Amino acid sequence: MPDDEQVRELVRRWAAAVHGGDLGTVVADHADDIVMFDVPPPHRGVRGIEAYKETWPPFFEWQRSGAVFEIDELEVEAGDDVAYAFALLRCGTPEELAERPEQRLRLTLGLRREGGRWVVAHEHHSFCDTSGAGG
Repeated sequence: MPDDEQVRELVRRWAAAVHGGDLGTVVADHADDIVMFDVPPPHRGVRGIEAYKETWPPFFEWQRSGAVFEIDELEVEAGDDVAYAFALLRCGTPEELAERPEQRLRLTLGLRREGGRWVVAHEHHSFCDTSGAGG
């Protein structure tokens, strides 16, 4: 399988695990030294796999309210040892998505090859600032 397809499959598997609340699969393809910048604080990001794991239970709890987390668009560029992916995801409760149907969660991933497999070394999530203040 070409490298870009391997990365696509990794991202799709990760998104399905996030939606399903499967922490083991969410973290499975992440580097031990992962750096993540997320929508909620801390604004300086989380560093390391243990800190990354701690961010997910509150999100899973929120998702149990019926929230959606699904890939709308996905682009991947893979080289020999590094790759990046960016995606737009539908992320929100049915009420939030009805109120703002065009809103998408923006996801950017930086990956590297470790031991012959792709791992996520950097993850960034954001929403566009709709207040008019920039973003």
